[in-house]
Amino acid sequence: MIAAPESTMASRENAYAPDPNLRIWIDGEIVSPAEAKISVFDHGLLYGDGVFEGIRIYNGRIFKDREHIDRLYESAKCLLLDVPMSKEEMSGAMNAAMEANNIIDGYLRVIVTRGVGLLGIAIGHTACPSVIIIAASIQLYPPEVYQRGLRCITAGTLRNHPSSTSPRVKSLNYLNNIMAKAEAKNAGSDEAIMLNSEGHVTEGTGDNLFVVRRGELHTPPPSEGILEGITRRLVMELARKRGYTVAESALIRHDIYVAQECFLTGTAAEIVPVVSLDGRAIGDGKPGPITKDLMQDFIAYRNRV
Repeated sequence: MIAAPESTMASRENAYAPDPNLRIWIDGEIVSPAEAKISVFDHGLLYGDGVFEGIRIYNGRIFKDREHIDRLYESAKCLLLDVPMSKEEMSGAMNAAMEANNIIDGYLRVIVTRGVGLLGIAIGHTACPSVIIIAASIQLYPPEVYQRGLRCITAGTLRNHPSSTSPRVKSLNYLNNIMAKAEAKNAGSDEAIMLNSEGHVTEGTGDNLFVVRRGELHTPPPSEGILEGITRRLVMELARKRGYTVAESALIRHDIYVAQECFLTGTAAEIVPVVSLDGRAIGDGKPGPITKDLMQDFIAYRNRV
C-alpha cells in the first residue's frame, strides 16, 4: 500500500480543519478538537451505528431542546441503543457545550455511537456507547436563496423504506441522503426531492416538504417515509394559527408541479422556498405569499422564546 504524501495529507487537514478554539463535549469531558477522538473500532464509525440530533441555538437558548432530546432517545430505543445518561443529564451536557463555546446563535450536534467493539455487526460485542456534543456556528443558505428560492430536482436515490431502518430514526447512516444531495449538485441544482418506493414524494435530503394547493397546506405523513421534523410540526401549528388548513397527504411529483407554492422546513434551513422542480416553475417561479408569511411567523416565534 502506498501512503499519501505528507504534503497532501496536511493540505487536506488544513482545508477542512475545525476551529482549534472549539471545545467538544465527549463522554463527560470538554476538550479541544485535536483531543476529541473516538476509536477506529467504534461501531458508529465502522457501521454508522448510532443516532444524532441537530439543534439550533437562538439568543443563547437551545431551541426546542426537550423535543430534540425526546426524539434522540426514541431513535436510540428503536436501534436497541442505550444512551448512557438520563435526559436531564443530556440537557445539562448540551448547555455545558454551548457555554464552553460562548455560542449565542449557532448549532448543536448531539451524537450517540454504539461504542467500541469487535469487527462484526453483533451489537453484543460493543462496549459502552459514546456521547459527543459539538456546539459551533452554522452555515445557512445565503440570504439570496431565501429571496429567490431553491431550484430542485427529483433524486433517483430513493428514501429508505419504512420497513427497513425507519426514516423516523435519525441514524448516523445518512448515505441515501448524501447520494441524493450529490445528484442535486451534479445537476447544478440546490437540492433534491426524494421519493419512496411507491413513487410518492417524501422530503428533501435534510428537510421536510410542504406544498400549497388552493390555499391549503399539504405535507407527506410519516407513513410515507419521512423524518417527523420538529420544525415541520411547529410550521403546521403556525399555519393553523393563521387559519390555514393543513393536511398530511400522500403526494406525487404532479402535486409539486401544479402547486401554488412549495417550501422546505428544517432545523438549519428553518423555512426556505422552493421555486422549481426538474426545471418546471412552481407557481410563478417566485417565493409565494403564504411561504413568506410563515417565514416571518417562524422568525418571530424563535426570537421570543
